[in-house]
Order: sequence, then C-alpha cells, then structure tokens
Amino acid sequence: MSVPLMDIGAQYGPLRAEIDAAIAGVLDSGRFILGPHVTALEKEISERLGGRPCVGVANGTDALVIALNALDVGPGDEVITTPYTFYATAEAIARLGAIPVFCDIDPVDFCLDPALIEARITDRTRAILPVHIFGQAANMTAIRAIARRHGLPVIEDAAQAFGGADAGTPIGAMGDLATISFFPTKNLPGIGDGGMVVCRDEELAERVRRLRFHGSADKIVFQEVGYNSRLDELQAAVIRIFLRHVDSWNDGRRAAANSYADAGLGDLMTLPGVRDGVHHIYHLFMARHEARDALVAQLGAHGVSAAVYYGIPMHLQPVFAHLGYGVGDLPVAEACANSAIALPMHPHLAEADVHAVVQAIRTVLA
Repeated sequence: MSVPLMDIGAQYGPLRAEIDAAIAGVLDSGRFILGPHVTALEKEISERLGGRPCVGVANGTDALVIALNALDVGPGDEVITTPYTFYATAEAIARLGAIPVFCDIDPVDFCLDPALIEARITDRTRAILPVHIFGQAANMTAIRAIARRHGLPVIEDAAQAFGGADAGTPIGAMGDLATISFFPTKNLPGIGDGGMVVCRDEELAERVRRLRFHGSADKIVFQEVGYNSRLDELQAAVIRIFLRHVDSWNDGRRAAANSYADAGLGDLMTLPGVRDGVHHIYHLFMARHEARDALVAQLGAHGVSAAVYYGIPMHLQPVFAHLGYGVGDLPVAEACANSAIALPMHPHLAEADVHAVVQAIRTVLA
C-alpha cells in the first residue's frame, strides 16, 4: 500500500465536469481579468467573514506585501512575526525594506506566543503578523489585546487556515487585515496561484484595490506606486466551486486527525496540540518525534510519504543572518523545526490508510 502525503486529485476528480464547464464559460465570455467571477468570489468569502471587504490578488505572497504596504510599512520599520512558517511571511516584510522581528512560538499551537510579544515591541514596531500555522488559529484574543495597548495593527496570515476558527470567530475576521492563499495544496485551493486580502473596512479595501492595480482606481489617474497583482477570472471561477466544498473537506481532515489518535499514534509520537476553543482544520498533520529525520527517511520504504516543513526556522535562514539571531535564541521554534514531521493528510484519507501509516511508524521505531 502506498499512502501519499496529499491527494489533490481525490478532491478535484468528482468535480471535473463542473470545473470544465466553469472554465469553458470563462473562455466563452472573453473576460479574463477582474471579471464577474472575481467579484462574486470576493463577495462570497466576505459573507463568510462577517461582511469584511475582500480583494482578490495574484497570489498569497502578493497579498502579504500589499497588506503591509496598505498599512504604510516601509524601510526601517519593524514587524513582529513568527520564525516557524514558510519564508513568504518574512520575505514580504523584507521586500518592503522593513525588518522581521522574530518572536518564539507556543509549544501547543506552534503559533506566536503572546506572552513573548510585548518584549519585542520597540518604537519602530509598525505591525504584528501572526500566522495561523498548519490550520490552527493563533491566539488572536491575546494578540489583539497587546496590539490595542500599543496602537498596532494586526495582519493575519491565513494562508494555511481558511475555514478554521477561534472561539467561534472565523480565521480572517480577527485582524485589521488578513491574507489568503489559493495555492493548489491549500484547504481552499485553486488550480494555480491566487490570493486574497481581507480588510477591516472599506477605506482600507479601496487602498488595497488601488495597490493591486498599479496604484490606480480608474486606469487613468495613478495615485501611488502599486503592483500588477490581480486574481484572474479562470482561478476565481474554479475557486468558487471549491468554496462550496471546503467545509466538508475540512471536516474530512478533522476526521483523519481523529483517526490518527484512535489508531494509537500518540503512543509512538507527540500528536499535534490543539488550543482550547480552536476549530483546527489540519492543513498539515504535524506530529513530533526526536528521531524525525531517520523516520522520514525510512517511511518511504514502507510506502508512506512524509515530509519536513520548516526544518530551518526563519531566524536561522542565511538571508536573515544580518539580523544577528543565533542557535538557541528561539528554542521552541528550533525544537519544532528539528522534530516535526508532516504525515499524510487530506480530506479523503481513508481509515485503512491511517492505520497503514501508524503501522509503518511502529515498524520503523521498533
């Protein structure tokens, strides 16, 4: 038996006829840029997020850069963020000439540890950028309280967590801005690149709309230096189809996570922690083991795909060496980077596959 890490085809397959019809409809319309499907998708996601204005952009990285730009983050400014995430989060900060200030993470949810944030705030801090990593919400109640005390905006990086929630509030509706990625492996995927910026109000949304289109609202008057970053109509048409299924897909991921626990994986490895009140939607299933590297290497021989995510935390990446961080500075992030392993996880992961994964791990660790 072979168990893949992800199975995108299992999601797309049953919807193929509907997808083909949607693509054909866009081709027949001749509307490819900022057409009616983009507008409709922005509205549909807004309705899920309490009516917050949403703006489609070309990809999740652009969403981060534009969100930061919309808050006037620039050279020399500091943005507090997590070291345990994909590079794009910190890259977006650095792209604007700002400085990512890395703060260690909570060992339960792998997200920014609110107890450590205030010590990182200086007179140059311009924003806090938590990441809802692996499908679990950061502690936004605590983070927003800190931000209010210091007059700072909060940007949610929700690339891995669409459909998740914290204390009943959906991820993406808790910060001043939020960013979404529709990369094909995400919980709400597209069939290529795509992204979205969620805004606290219409004034901020208007700024984001200008920035995504060369700094102009009408293609005639250009008010600022912007970007060419627009969600295309083909992507929007397909994402609208997937949006109708994302909740059931997330339910499937949660069921698979429960199956891992029921199959006894917790006797062999440390299972992913879940903070109280969080609706975790398991973009990735990240267990931990001190012999992680050997385990990853050997599982393939047993037909199980596994992977390391963020094995070098951001503060130790060569590109940020000039910031002066060293090994041991952010110990929780470093411990996770050295021990976490992504096991197979997707909405259609069968119970038999889960048992096969657990048995393979048991065999390798014996």
